[in-house]
Amino acid sequence: MPEEAKWYIVHTYSGYENKVASNLAKTVENRGLKNLIQEIFVPTESVTEIKDNKKREVERKIFPSYVIIKMILNDESWYVVRSIRGCTGFVGPSSKPIPLTNEEVARLGIEKKRIEVEYAINDTVRIVEGPLEDFVGTVSKLDKEKNYVCVKISMFGRETPVELELDQIEIFN
Repeated sequence: MPEEAKWYIVHTYSGYENKVASNLAKTVENRGLKNLIQEIFVPTESVTEIKDNKKREVERKIFPSYVIIKMILNDESWYVVRSIRGCTGFVGPSSKPIPLTNEEVARLGIEKKRIEVEYAINDTVRIVEGPLEDFVGTVSKLDKEKNYVCVKISMFGRETPVELELDQIEIFN
């Protein structure tokens, strides 16, 4: 039975996260190890900075000096990762790789669960979860990639847009 790939965290020199990730990706491709090392991820977020009254979008690393890797751990994959220049070791006791738990993976937002929806823009839906449960509204925006939907509901005699996750609403009959 083939082993299932798990997520591991690798520590790198400060500022070498992208270099380690790209070098590791090249090594995996060159050696044909795509079955062992499946995904390489440097967590970043987009931040708006205001300096000298000018706005600009900046990509910031969420965890500086760390790269997250989905891999099947064996001697070969361990050696390939550890031999990448700029990599200082795996996160774990005495550099022994410890995989992330499913809860940690979900909290970090590494693996997005795909949600298939039956509704589309301008459909009438009912909110099934959260503080606005049982409100009925109309879908105005839908973004399946970001797992978000905007629903216009009537509140206090006005149409109010509400942002929800895809699985918080259902088609209203």
